[in-house]
Amino acid sequence: MHNPLSILLRPVALLYGSIMQLRNALFERTLFSRWSSPIPVVSIGNLTAGGTGKTPLVDWIVKYYLSIGCKPAIISRGYRRESKGVKLVSDGNRVLLGSREAGDETTMLAWNNPDAIVIVGEKRKAAVTWMIRHFSRRVPSVIILDDAFQHRQIGRELDIAIINAAEPYFKARLLPEGRLREPLKNIARADLILLNKISDLEEAEILKKELEKTGRPVIKARIKTGDLVCLSGEFISSDEAPLPESLNALAFAGIASPGSFLESLKSKGVTVSAHRFFKDHEPFTAKKLQSIRREADEKGLCLITTEKDYFRLLGSPELISIITARPSYYLKIETDIFEGKEILQKMLREAAGLK
Repeated sequence: MHNPLSILLRPVALLYGSIMQLRNALFERTLFSRWSSPIPVVSIGNLTAGGTGKTPLVDWIVKYYLSIGCKPAIISRGYRRESKGVKLVSDGNRVLLGSREAGDETTMLAWNNPDAIVIVGEKRKAAVTWMIRHFSRRVPSVIILDDAFQHRQIGRELDIAIINAAEPYFKARLLPEGRLREPLKNIARADLILLNKISDLEEAEILKKELEKTGRPVIKARIKTGDLVCLSGEFISSDEAPLPESLNALAFAGIASPGSFLESLKSKGVTVSAHRFFKDHEPFTAKKLQSIRREADEKGLCLITTEKDYFRLLGSPELISIITARPSYYLKIETDIFEGKEILQKMLREAAGLK
């Protein structure tokens, strides 16, 4: 049975898709020009509005570059930040801005990669030129453009597109009917396709073979559950120190795919007795968090959120104080590339001009 709202939105989605295709055609025919950065650029993005595991992949790539002695800089829009213009989030030595000024995901990347330069700016070219001017004595080796598959104004040495294997890829609909930012066939524009959040290996292999028809290499990854961290900063769970069996939680988050968060908690041994989910990047308010804490009080539950949401809360001492009135934690996650890691590493080295 068709969703009436979906039928109403379909004409708008078709118009949106036509506009995106026209825009892409203008870039392909060079009627829209692309600016070439003097520093090699690696773009990481996706076809859908959130939920692909992009931020953990950016984190993985930054850490890989640092591990081989290559100094990266992250350029991001800083989605849902309250500031405007180009802002320096981290100078590669210390984090200078919080989530309100830089955005939650960007702040998380900066804290997790203290040796990387991190900059936000609505106009990526302006952010890159600002960085080159201000870091002329220690210019980064490579620029990582975060969430830039649709941002075609800047040329790139490597274009990585992520697909969420947990979603019905072939049934995806364009905005605003669905979450697709552009038609599925445009995935062929990528240099490398990363099939992420894999749980069913057989289904993933079918999707991989279909994606390989683009002629692009396709690699496989899943989300790996990391430590559970107390909001005071204490790690309470790792492979060496498992969780107490009695940990009973209310999970809350504002992310695109909350189901995967619940699965990660269950795989960690956490009993999720209640949950509250909000829209991706939806601002937390004192009223919402007080309601969450009251429910946790009544049911005797601890509170657990995502790492991204933790960094959003970190920008407001008032919100942190509401949550930490009860035992509170956030869950770290990371990308586990279990097939094709060597292909990605080779392409990253080549993009940065390394052997």
